[in-house]
Amino acid sequence: MLRVAAKRFLGTPTASSAVRVPPRFYHERVVDHYNNPRNVGSFDKNDPTVGTGLVGAPACGDVMKLQIKVDENTGKIVDARFKTFGCGSAIASSSVATEWVKGKQMEEVLSIKNTEIAKHLSLPPVKLHCSMLAEDAIKAAVKDYEAKRAKTTVTEKAVNA
Repeated sequence: MLRVAAKRFLGTPTASSAVRVPPRFYHERVVDHYNNPRNVGSFDKNDPTVGTGLVGAPACGDVMKLQIKVDENTGKIVDARFKTFGCGSAIASSSVATEWVKGKQMEEVLSIKNTEIAKHLSLPPVKLHCSMLAEDAIKAAVKDYEAKRAKTTVTEKAVNA
């Protein structure tokens, strides 16, 4: 008894006086996409129908690779894959992004904003950078695909000339 009183007086924590920090809870959608991520994997980056976006956040160490596969005749994104090194929110943001881009035209996916992803996942303000990475990865993948397409078109014109 005297020992417990002395520890309290001196500020030494005891088992009963330890400060309990409540756990941080993520929204069920984040947990679902983290535990069951959709579209994990990658395509051949040399495939002319594949666009690759590789982005990172130096502040937190998250790195996201998002790839889209485009039907050259229709311009629709027929498939998407991702690989992410980062926290649960980054993985969930990548997973949601791949689901949202499938079946859409290239112009449509460029209108997907990080705020929509963050709202869908109910991300806290400290995790908004994860949804920003997803938006940036989508834009980078589209840009890469368009650059490949432009290069292929120039090569075909040179060969046919």
